[in-house]
Formats: sequence, C-alpha cells, structure tokens
Amino acid sequence: MAQKPIELHYWPTPNGWKVSIMLEECGLPYDLHLVNIGAGDQFKPEFLKIAPNNRMPAIIDPDGPDGKPISVFESGAILQYLGRKTGKFYPADERKRVAVEEWLMWQMGGFGPMLGQNHHFNQYAPEDLPYAKKRYTDETHRLYGVLNKRLEGREFVADDYSIADMAIVGWATLWERQQMDIAEFANVKRWLDTMLARPAVEKGLALAREARSNIATDNKAKSVLFGQRGS
Repeated sequence: MAQKPIELHYWPTPNGWKVSIMLEECGLPYDLHLVNIGAGDQFKPEFLKIAPNNRMPAIIDPDGPDGKPISVFESGAILQYLGRKTGKFYPADERKRVAVEEWLMWQMGGFGPMLGQNHHFNQYAPEDLPYAKKRYTDETHRLYGVLNKRLEGREFVADDYSIADMAIVGWATLWERQQMDIAEFANVKRWLDTMLARPAVEKGLALAREARSNIATDNKAKSVLFGQRGS
C-alpha cells in the first residue's frame, strides 16, 4: 500500500529547509504547501490550526502513530517526529540520541535565534543600531567557534549524520550575510562542504528557491514580518 504524502507547510528559509532536507533524506513522499510569510499566510486561520505560533514549517502526516492524521509544528519537533517515524537519522541508542538532542537544542536555542537577530539588525532593521549589530555579530562568531571546536576530528556534530546536522546546515550556508569569514572556521567549512555534497541536502535547500525574495527591499514583507512601515 502506497504511503500517503505528508503535507509540508513551508517557506524557503533556514527553518523550512530543516524539514525539506529531512523529508528528502528519508525518501518520504510529500505535498508542498507554500506559506508566504512575506504576504502574511502564516496568520491565516487554517494555518493557525496546525501552527498556533504563526510560524512555519508545520506538517500534517495522514498516517499518524495511531493510523490517524497528526499535525506537528516547530521545526525541531518535526525532525524528531520524522526520525521516530522512520527510524532514520535519530538513533534509538540513548547515549547517541542524547548527543543528537544536545546539538539539535543548541541550534534551536542559540544558533538559529542568534543568527536570526544577526540577519535582522544587519539586513532588515529600519535604522542603524551599531550596538545591536555588534552584539549579534559577536555572538554569531562565538557560536561558529563552538561549532568549529565540536567538529574538530568529527565528520558530523554527533556520532553519525543526524537531524542535528540538518537543523544547523541551512543557517550555516548564510555565513557571508552574517558577516562571518568561513575560512576562519576550517572544521565548519569542511563539514559544510560535506553537507552540501549530499543530494538530499541540495534538493531540500533548492525547494521553492525561486519564491525567495529580498526582504531587505520589500517594504510590504517587512511590515508583515517585523511590524515595520516602509517609506
């Protein structure tokens, strides 16, 4: 019996890429539902039913754990769910699972939010705020240093390739706009090259790439996303 496609509610951003990469790596069929965050799709009532924090990505799996549909929001929770569902990239061994979860939570609690603030103040803020730029650029640099140290002598962030790597890679591809010099982090660069050579990562990052716009010059999108009013 053919597996029913998972509904992927998605926009091509670092958080969306985590799930598109995982779906590609697992070979799971999925139907793409674009959530145009610049147009405010994330506030539509039908989307809020599955993602009450009005953030994508979210999924609906018609073949849930009890044979009934289940919706999941928050990218890290989706990765864990899909890992349990498929038995892939999320080890059952407790020690190995702890290592994956440590680095997944590191990304969710630090690497993503801090780099997101870096993007905001260096790319999108309506006024120049040197303190904020320095604060988040410095923290970005520190976090790349943490990742670089972790990857010393390691191919991946945990024992094997896992959802933790998938969670981190999309953010790390944007090192240039984060004001980082990737050459300063040799282990991260090596890991990033390894990751980008994986066909599923390439496909996941390319999903709906043409829909991305330059938010820095899109005043309507900035108003929706940040409550800004452009001139």
